[in-house]
Amino acid sequence: MSEADFDKAAEEVKQLKAKPADAEMLRVYALFKQAKVGDINTARPGMLDFTGKAKWDAWEKEKGKSQEDARKEYIAFVEELKGKYGI
Repeated sequence: MSEADFDKAAEEVKQLKAKPADAEMLRVYALFKQAKVGDINTARPGMLDFTGKAKWDAWEKEKGKSQEDARKEYIAFVEELKGKYGI
């Protein structure tokens, strides 16, 4: 999978006809960050930042996955969401 395929999937996920479930959006976020940045490199947000903590936890679960594998999973997951929610 090329960087262009990844970028295309990143644009397509923004064009879904319906908003995916929160858990699906967290997976999209986590795979995107793992593909672009690699292993998580920030401290966990404070206890009142619920959204930030959820995003951090989702990304942290991808730790150790190569950026290439994360890119492949991201593209496949966006394809799955496109089938489920339409584009």
